[in-house]
Amino acid sequence: MYKNLAAALAAACFISPVFTQTAAPVKPPLKIGFVYVAPITDAGWVRQHEDARKAVEAALGDRVTTTYVENVTEGADAERVIRDLAQQGHQLIFTPSFGYMEPTLKVARDFPNVKFESITGYKTAPNVAVANARYYEGRYLAGLAAGRLASSAGYVAGFPIPEVIQGVNAFTLGMRSVNPQATVKVVWLGAWFDPPRERDAAMTLFNQGVEVITFHTGSTAVMAAAQERGKLAIAYHSDMRKVAPDAQVLAVTHQWGDYYTRRAQAVLNGNWQSGTVWGGVKEGMIRVDSFGPKVPRKVADEVLARQRDIANGRLHPFHARTALLDNEGRELLAAGKTLTDEQILGMNFLVQGVQGRLAKTP
Repeated sequence: MYKNLAAALAAACFISPVFTQTAAPVKPPLKIGFVYVAPITDAGWVRQHEDARKAVEAALGDRVTTTYVENVTEGADAERVIRDLAQQGHQLIFTPSFGYMEPTLKVARDFPNVKFESITGYKTAPNVAVANARYYEGRYLAGLAAGRLASSAGYVAGFPIPEVIQGVNAFTLGMRSVNPQATVKVVWLGAWFDPPRERDAAMTLFNQGVEVITFHTGSTAVMAAAQERGKLAIAYHSDMRKVAPDAQVLAVTHQWGDYYTRRAQAVLNGNWQSGTVWGGVKEGMIRVDSFGPKVPRKVADEVLARQRDIANGRLHPFHARTALLDNEGRELLAAGKTLTDEQILGMNFLVQGVQGRLAKTP
């Protein structure tokens, strides 16, 4: 999750050098800390990281002990919590929220023997690694499914930073790949976790006639609103059929357990290194699954086939089959070209088919 929007300017610097440290293997149990930006709920961003923490425990058993602190606001409070974990003897600390990046770096300077994993950050240090996922790959697949079922979509979005913009654009391109006249209406919320406002935004979009909805916020409120209104919805972060059994089309899920386990094992082995990871469908960090009852089998099969194509490198969401235009008609990319990682990481435009503008950043 992001809050500090400076990432929009620094995104092109995401690919950073690897810093090698000489370290001895750690005698078990390895003490691992996790910091969560919102409360632990049944589904959502924090739920996926909590599931990953449990996956580390299941995989490594008594070789690790884990601690978590939930609902930690970004900024000074985050620095206090991260520092407390380091002072308590945690040897590896995961900080999965963009607004934790600077506090993590600050604490890391004072605890050079502690390893830190800044999830969705972009700045590394000798004892700070960063990791993120290619969420846009799942968004494209979700858009394809939405385009088979509807012609208009709504999108409740947190902040207009590159990660969110990538998702809006990929979802729209996925819809229009099978339904060329499809439109996506965006509402910028200016918050990551605010269930009442998330619900209100969803209801506003339904009142404006959208047929299917998705979101980039932290709760299940949009899914619950779709269930209440008898509409279709795309789940994000987690499978949300528990709150939207009829509404859910599919879920774009984030899979952090394997990455977290491998990083903990590296600390135990003494070969942990700083660097960057940006994984997607191919690496198993993003997956589209959990199809709902209103999705025809042939649509699910098509989505799964395209997911295999992305994994095998045969499909790229930001490859321009025809010229890629922004939503004001300007050409962004010539037909036959593909956006580079650097261009994707610094994305600051909305593609044709998106109704709305980029909100001003705080």
